[in-house]
Amino acid sequence: MKKVTLLSFALVVFNFIVAQNFDKDMATAKSSFAGNKLEDAHFALQQALSEVDLATGKKILRLLPGSLGNLTANSKDDQVFSNVGFVGATVHRTWGQNQAASLDIISNSPLVSTLNSFLSVPLIGGMMNSDKSKTIKVQGYKGRLDNNGAGTGGGSNYTLQIPVGTSLVTFTMKNAAEGDVLNDANGLPLAEIAKLVQ
Repeated sequence: MKKVTLLSFALVVFNFIVAQNFDKDMATAKSSFAGNKLEDAHFALQQALSEVDLATGKKILRLLPGSLGNLTANSKDDQVFSNVGFVGATVHRTWGQNQAASLDIISNSPLVSTLNSFLSVPLIGGMMNSDKSKTIKVQGYKGRLDNNGAGTGGGSNYTLQIPVGTSLVTFTMKNAAEGDVLNDANGLPLAEIAKLVQ
């Protein structure tokens, strides 16, 4: 109960700080624009957008499941950070001991267009299919599943990449069977994530 209260308090404080920073950055952008200081206005708008991206990332973390199969989330290791050089943010969560499964969501990822080319053009996508890599669908979203070889504890290490709008969802599992990867990936709230990152 004490942890829930502390977490709730931390979220309220975070939202308050984000709102303050956003309001401050927007005011700076308006005054800079009015004063014809366009470079300052541009910078302040980037800062405000960064605050929005971080707040969106925190909302995504709250949507993610506390467990996947028999793996429990390592919530204390959750991360949301701004992408360097790009608009957007990266959301990161792991599940299980030694991070048996992990999820990274990178908004405005430059890799999305390349991956979409592989997934939408049958000739290109078909040429890239093998016993180690294939195109699949998860919850109606096309994705790329790569078997990265045997893990240390039996099973294989997998990487699943799914473009969702302009965001790249990358789900990895260590020492797993393909069926487990797909089953756990179907437990991710992709439709809700898509609504937030649009």
